[in-house]
Amino acid sequence: MSEPTQNAQRLKVIVADDQAAVREPLAAVLGLAKDIDVVAAAADGAEVLAAAAAGPVDVVLMDLRMPVMDGIEATRRLTEEHPEVAVVVLTTFADDDSILAALSAGARGYLTKNAGREDIARAIRAAAAGQSVLDREVQDRLLATARTKAPTPEQPLPGDITPREREVLTLIGQGLPNRAIAEKLFISEATVKTHINNLFAKADIRDRADAVRRAITAGLA
Repeated sequence: MSEPTQNAQRLKVIVADDQAAVREPLAAVLGLAKDIDVVAAAADGAEVLAAAAAGPVDVVLMDLRMPVMDGIEATRRLTEEHPEVAVVVLTTFADDDSILAALSAGARGYLTKNAGREDIARAIRAAAAGQSVLDREVQDRLLATARTKAPTPEQPLPGDITPREREVLTLIGQGLPNRAIAEKLFISEATVKTHINNLFAKADIRDRADAVRRAITAGLA
């Protein structure tokens, strides 16, 4: 994985996990990235809010199951009080209730603890740039849930969606990440991101989870 140069702005990150055996090594490993500064390590949601208030902070890497204040409530409070701070969930839990609760609270990314250092760092960068990153397992569960709960009749997409944007949405609905979409369509990953940004603006799509739902309701997945 190519990392940004040392001249790039370093992202300020809080690592939140109630287990020191997870929190401290993760903070140390992320701190090795040239563009990431771990500015705080928190053992619960209350410590996250205190560290965010002390700021500045760009991204919180958030566990869900923590004492005092859990990750869902901390995410909700951060979204209300510090909307400039992006939250990426990193948890062992990938059940429907946890995923939907975290995304509804405002989380911009959702990874399981099977994710490697490069995946986590990539998700932090994406969240700081306003993009959503979902673990493949999480995408698959959202897709299954959306299929089960998709309303009928189908909801058509806006008329100004281009054929290429429709293709991209179809592949998002199939659970493909940006890199796989780029390979499938023989275009660059940067071009995929441009299509996604345009698509989200035209169709009023909030995030990748919402994109999966829209692909289902539009009959594309």
